[in-house]
Amino acid sequence: MHQYLFSYGTLQLEKVQIASFGRILTGSTDKLYGYKLVSIEITDENVLQQSGQKFHPMALPASSDDYIDGVVFEITHTELLQADHYEVDDYKRISVLLNSGIHAWIYIKA
Repeated sequence: MHQYLFSYGTLQLEKVQIASFGRILTGSTDKLYGYKLVSIEITDENVLQQSGQKFHPMALPASSDDYIDGVVFEITHTELLQADHYEVDDYKRISVLLNSGIHAWIYIKA
């Protein structure tokens, strides 16, 4: 069964996709209303090595006028679990409704 994953950060990077999923994902642009982005410092060595970035974006609930631009990917359940493994404990996965009408998973502040 396929899942949808909304990415607004490093999961959009091809090198992270190859390291996490063994392939480059295809997706389409979308928006998520009611959230905004902040930056957090990453200290997990594996994530730092994969992304090459010390600071990653993190979604926080915000006003209904705020929104996040991102990409929605269609992935397998196994790949969703691999995405869980990539994200550090500062994030949690929730289900959201995107502007396109797609129900997708997203990682937000834990």
